[in-house]
Amino acid sequence: MGIVGALIIAGIAVYLHNKFFDMEVPKYVETFKGSPMVVLIGFFVMIPVSVLACLIWPHVQDGIASVQSFLASTGVFGVGMYTFLERLMIPFGLHHFIYAPFLYDSAIVDGGIKAYWVAHLSEFASMKGSLAAMFPAGGFALTGMSKMFAPLGISGAIYVTAKPNKKKKVLALLIPVLITAMFTGITEPLEFTFLFIAPVLYLCHAVLAGLMSAITFACGISGDFSLGLIQNASLNWVPLWSTHGGSYVLQIVIGLIFSAIYFVLFRALILKMNLKTPGREADDEESKLYTKKEYKAKKENSSDNKYQIAAEVYMEGLGGKENIIDVTNCATRLRVSVKDVDKVLPDAYFKENGAHGVVRNGTALQVIVGLSVPNVREEFEKLL
Repeated sequence: MGIVGALIIAGIAVYLHNKFFDMEVPKYVETFKGSPMVVLIGFFVMIPVSVLACLIWPHVQDGIASVQSFLASTGVFGVGMYTFLERLMIPFGLHHFIYAPFLYDSAIVDGGIKAYWVAHLSEFASMKGSLAAMFPAGGFALTGMSKMFAPLGISGAIYVTAKPNKKKKVLALLIPVLITAMFTGITEPLEFTFLFIAPVLYLCHAVLAGLMSAITFACGISGDFSLGLIQNASLNWVPLWSTHGGSYVLQIVIGLIFSAIYFVLFRALILKMNLKTPGREADDEESKLYTKKEYKAKKENSSDNKYQIAAEVYMEGLGGKENIIDVTNCATRLRVSVKDVDKVLPDAYFKENGAHGVVRNGTALQVIVGLSVPNVREEFEKLL
């Protein structure tokens, strides 16, 4: 199953952890609470999963192989569709299933595009002609085109459509994000801002990214252009410029043209649909870009988290965040070092709020929480 199998098992492990880590259990089996419970359940879950893999995976593999064969055999169209799907699947966390078999597994060349390209780099550097003809598989590693050039047009559209009194704030937000996206290929803040504020812009981005890859490949350009300027230049432009410089100049021109297309289209859509991109919020609202982590945090409702409540109560009893030096735990106790023991409240406070007692040894204190202490410590560390 290759890397797809690794992704499936990782997904199952994360799901089981999120579902069962905080599960309440009877007192007589509390020793299995937390991580041990996840491992215990995971052992039994993986038995039927392994049987199903034997029965079902061959058919799934046939389907995946058919899709991969279709993309690989349709040339320019396949390259464009591949990039479009890779961008489109990011919100669902499924983009790994698109690019991983091509870049890191043997879906199109043995060992994956990345390993193959590096292994044959000196060979390609000594050959003249169309890179796409020499290495057609490299068309599926042109996803970095949208990472290098799209952010330029997108950032420009966001800036010019921002309210005049917010332009400086928006510019301060966009410059580091733009540099990071172009040079490293990490485009998350821009993409997730579109996804959760203006999904139509994200769809346009996926379509334009597919078109950019397809046109670049149609113009004879190929290689490992899967990330940002740093990697793309070091693995392509620098070692191959002497023999393929003309192709790379054309590639940069195509990228800049698409930067302009992004700018014109996104500016028009933002103004036409009155989209609330950064800088266009109400005057009393903060201008910001959103990451996937921030979005998930906003969706979580932590008000009913009893472990978080316990951690807040104990932290207050220990003199507040500023009084805490460090925190660890043993099987049942929250072990805390404090700066000033005089700020720590009496034992009665902790007992009234669910603790079984407090052990004091100078600035080292142990709040006896019980077997749920790993959960409480995790929330305690979040507060710190």
